[in-house]
Amino acid sequence: MYVVALTGGIGSGKSEAAKIFAELGVPVTDVDAISHQLTAAKQPLVKELEVNFGNKYITSSGALNRVAMRDLVFNDKNALAKLNAIVHPAIYAEAVAQLQQHTDAPYQILVVPLLFESPRYSPHINRILLIDCDEQTQIARVKQRSNLSESQIVKMIKTQSTRKQRLMLANDVIENNENVEKLREKILLIHKNYINTCILSKTIS
Repeated sequence: MYVVALTGGIGSGKSEAAKIFAELGVPVTDVDAISHQLTAAKQPLVKELEVNFGNKYITSSGALNRVAMRDLVFNDKNALAKLNAIVHPAIYAEAVAQLQQHTDAPYQILVVPLLFESPRYSPHINRILLIDCDEQTQIARVKQRSNLSESQIVKMIKTQSTRKQRLMLANDVIENNENVEKLREKILLIHKNYINTCILSKTIS
């Protein structure tokens, strides 16, 4: 099982990159998508969150109130630690289960936005692909898709690994300051490289 971890800062274009890989037939496991699934209405994890944080953080439909929770943990490190202790083990277990479903694929993508802050995924990863862009592009993209202010976005960026740290730790980097068409071209090239690498490693083994 050859796993490429796909990561990048907020607004870098990770989701679009993952979508392109999926269109190419590459299995994609996305921990953010899993997080949304596990905190949707009536999921068992939501009850545990309600017990620990109160019904203020649960919507009327029975799902996690992500906006309220985000506001809480951004200003309370203890609340963030408690939230992570509840949700991260469940997300991790589901991510590993999904990876195990695609062992026949030449390679698969594991999308982990906070990869360098989440060492538990390291044993399952063969290679790290970073989707990178400059900070102003990050801010512009997040503004376009959300109601967050620039100061809120900058605060979110500062909670993540720095761009320099990500660039140092990644095996492969796709620069994504342009449009989706350019991103697709770059992914097509790296997809061919990954396919060839996996075929070669299987032949040698």
